[in-house]
Amino acid sequence: MASQLAKIRTVAFQGVEAVPVDVQVLISPGVVALSLVGLPDKAVAESRERVRGALQGLGLALPAKRITINLAPADLQKEGSHYDLPIALAMLGAMGVLPASDVAEYFALGELSLDGAITQVSGVLPAAIAANTHHAGLICPAANGAEAVWAGDDMRVLAPATLLSLVNHFKGSQVLSRPVVAAANDHRAVPDLRDVKGQETAKRALEVAAAGGHHMLMIGPPGAGKSMLASRLPGILPPLTAAEALEVTMIHSLAGQLPEGQLVRARPYRDPHHSASLPALVGGGLRAKPGEISLAHQGVLFLDELPEFQRSTLEALRQPLETGKIMVARANYHITYPARVQLVAAMNPCRCGYLADPTRTCGRAPQCGTDYQARISGPLLDRFDIQLDVTAVQVHQLAEPASGETSAVVAARVARARMVQQQRYAGTGVALNAVADGEVLEQCARPDDAGQQLLNAGVEKMKLSARGYHRIMRVARTLADLDGSDGVRRLHIAEALGFRRG
Repeated sequence: MASQLAKIRTVAFQGVEAVPVDVQVLISPGVVALSLVGLPDKAVAESRERVRGALQGLGLALPAKRITINLAPADLQKEGSHYDLPIALAMLGAMGVLPASDVAEYFALGELSLDGAITQVSGVLPAAIAANTHHAGLICPAANGAEAVWAGDDMRVLAPATLLSLVNHFKGSQVLSRPVVAAANDHRAVPDLRDVKGQETAKRALEVAAAGGHHMLMIGPPGAGKSMLASRLPGILPPLTAAEALEVTMIHSLAGQLPEGQLVRARPYRDPHHSASLPALVGGGLRAKPGEISLAHQGVLFLDELPEFQRSTLEALRQPLETGKIMVARANYHITYPARVQLVAAMNPCRCGYLADPTRTCGRAPQCGTDYQARISGPLLDRFDIQLDVTAVQVHQLAEPASGETSAVVAARVARARMVQQQRYAGTGVALNAVADGEVLEQCARPDDAGQQLLNAGVEKMKLSARGYHRIMRVARTLADLDGSDGVRRLHIAEALGFRRG
């Protein structure tokens, strides 16, 4: 009897990129065997038994022949359980149960249960975009259907709950309708800035950070409101654009953190615990996944108790804070994830937290504060545009009713400042003042003569690096944008210097 061959496509994930993979099944005469080749990991190798069980659930037995499953390209590592469904479909095509030509028109991914149910997997949205790029349809689990349809309005998407329903669809005895698009996830409750009592300087700094996309470090005693301020930053940031929302959604899809297939429209806010490991923060691991810095892409990454993080973990943030991407290099893979975040960090001035309060500091002051703050390296500190001392709130301020501006009012000013930046940097590849550099920064942020004299004197007195010099220029440019000023003046330089610790 002649050999029978069937093919279908799926994807392998390299960062946020979905690389097409051909799943080929050949049934040929010979010694009875079921072999899987193409550099599979253990999860993929185990798919043979899951596929066998799922086919038995359909009342089908594998033919007593030599069955070879090839995942091409053969030199690309295949990881994950999402290969179950394409292997099963290619096998059904080779067995003649399904038309092999119809199966070949789709990309497929999904994990199979032994009873034939198709269970949820990660990365369906990037896979759907890859399939749409190749003018193919997509077959995915029912739980991921709402996520897949974001890839294109006219794309063919099948989202069966079981393998049996998919077989019936191809045979014409059942019709699988296209999944319905889930509503965008943009109704996350964000605390209001009005709730913060006192801390007028800190609230002003938060507005400046939001307007220019600047990284911010807050240093103050316990209970001063540092975490409270940071949690209100997303509420004054503008919503994601359509392109940004799709990019963020793809990252969350890869991480398996996309609720009900909804498009992410609110800016992410991630606040990992200080015990987080290096792979948890920057990505990687045995099976590469995006880390917290990538899950916060286009949003806010808040690191509380900054000195308590592992030194190596913090140092790994230095490059992505500059480049907006994180490169994870391991022995068997080399992956790049987007990581354009706004970093907000908070720390106590010393271990006990009351360095500036003579009635409550420990007997080792001020050396305890010097030792504690020395846990943060100078190069990492240099990457914070705004470094702010946050003082404790007075009792009489806590007793007063909330009377500050709401997040909506502040957000309107932030949006106007960001609109000015978009118009200024159009065509330059720069989005915000925080990432302006080189000639672009020199042209837009050069202060007037009085401002330049103050800037030179301030940098000399504070012993700032060249990076610190340019960061003050960026903050000053943001302050000018908030004021509606075309140029950077002395008062903007003065306020920017006030947001920088010497």
